[in-house]
Amino acid sequence: MTRESADSTRWEGQRQPLPPGGRRNADIEDWDVENEEFWRTQGKKIASRNLWISIPSLLMGFAVWLMWGMITTQMRNLGFPFTVDQLFTLTAIAGLAGATLRIPASFMIRIAGGRNTIFLTTALLMIPALGTGIALMNPGTPFWVFQALALLSGIGGGNFANSMSNISSFFPKKQQGYALGMNAGLGNFGVTTMQILIPLVMTVGLFGALGGEPMELQKASGTLIGRIEAGTDTWIQNAGFIWLVFLIPLAFAGWFGMNNIRAITPHPGSPVQAFGKILGLYGVGLLTSIVGVVALGWLNMWLALPLTIALTLGLLRLIPGDIKPNIQKQFAIFSNKHTWAMTVLYIATFGSFIGFSAALPLSISVIFGNMMEVAADGTITRVANPDAPSALTWAWMGPFVGALIRPVGGWISDKVGGAIVTQAISVVMVLASAAVGYVMMLAYNATDPNQYFWMFLVLFIVLFAASGIGNGSTFRSIGFIFDLQQKGPVLGWTSAVAAYGAFIAPRVMGEQIKAGTPEMAMYGFAVFYALCLVVNWWFYLRPGAYVKNP
Repeated sequence: MTRESADSTRWEGQRQPLPPGGRRNADIEDWDVENEEFWRTQGKKIASRNLWISIPSLLMGFAVWLMWGMITTQMRNLGFPFTVDQLFTLTAIAGLAGATLRIPASFMIRIAGGRNTIFLTTALLMIPALGTGIALMNPGTPFWVFQALALLSGIGGGNFANSMSNISSFFPKKQQGYALGMNAGLGNFGVTTMQILIPLVMTVGLFGALGGEPMELQKASGTLIGRIEAGTDTWIQNAGFIWLVFLIPLAFAGWFGMNNIRAITPHPGSPVQAFGKILGLYGVGLLTSIVGVVALGWLNMWLALPLTIALTLGLLRLIPGDIKPNIQKQFAIFSNKHTWAMTVLYIATFGSFIGFSAALPLSISVIFGNMMEVAADGTITRVANPDAPSALTWAWMGPFVGALIRPVGGWISDKVGGAIVTQAISVVMVLASAAVGYVMMLAYNATDPNQYFWMFLVLFIVLFAASGIGNGSTFRSIGFIFDLQQKGPVLGWTSAVAAYGAFIAPRVMGEQIKAGTPEMAMYGFAVFYALCLVVNWWFYLRPGAYVKNP
């Protein structure tokens, strides 16, 4: 009897539902999804249940992490006493923390277990959600409080790494593009959900007396359904409170509906022990995020970020107890050249998606919220644009398209190969980034910037669509290139580094807008996308490539 037929017979006779003991959330001892019979009779049902709990949990992570892009736009409309540079900084701090926390989060599943990790990290999002709502009730709240809350909201960004690492373990190789595309693609809808929901919930006192008093808009704002004039009552605090409505039931769903796979996590310990490991790992990430924020005051951004990453990795290696050997074992991914190639490519795709999602609302507000005015003596000054398009009305479209198309990118890549798809979208991103930079230059220096808005928006939607497809293709390649033990940590690591896009894009675009040259940021991104074309071709498409079109 062959091994395959023996395996088939073994699973044919073992039709009792997994996990054992009649509990859906019990730990799973045997897990062999590459065996067709096991996958058909038992594995697929369990994998699907974990996936469909993982998706909304990840969606909430994105929503809480990226909410500062919309919140800071409305803070500006309400006259909070902070400069544009400070508001961009809040968005950037959330981006930096979310990216840094992905580094320890990428190791959590193999140390603490999937069920334990997804439950606790989803529950932790209640802290920045509740805290932000309370802080926004008072315009006099000190800036450092908002900085601390933006830092904590980075937990939502970190959750992406453990979520993707977890789901990759539940599905066979042939369905990696589908599973990771669905989890990440629909999870990415947290950005769109947030950008649509926050402006809407701010228009009404949803939580009654518990939700506090409204404030009056000093500048016109908007929602998906139209413009909101100055003087209108606004409950900006609802931007934080609303997420509690979803996070509470989702935490329960994660605890009672998900599983730890013992083949991936042999020794998670008791739930309390697992939670201690998770909190310790995130504690390291929060500490190094704070160091990174402080370092930015002393060093160039391009020095501060590598310092933050190196410090995070160094401290993780020093953690005592049974965490240490697990982390050191997973550090083997750094000796694999494909880890670094896929990191560069994923920066271009996911880094662009998340970075533009964070920066676009405030960029619309600043670039199109003002215009050039020529005085009688020929002097030119920058003044408010009374008919400016509202970022809260339009900014959701790009992330919506990017998230919607991501599963399609994974599906196409399963059919034709991930590297071919990555190469095609990289060409599109080079051209679209250069074009949108040129349009931004025209709009910023125009006496009527509104005439360029639709071209600007369409080009950004093209960028989001290309990055969304590329998100699916690069993750498919990772699932194909790496084995079961390495693909989870590699998925976490690449997503961690790429997530620094949520810091870099707001920072770079904010600095260039302040300098009066917003187009230079987009030209710089175009040069980077061209570099990615070369990397992808050399590793995966040229004759004699290391892995041909994974």
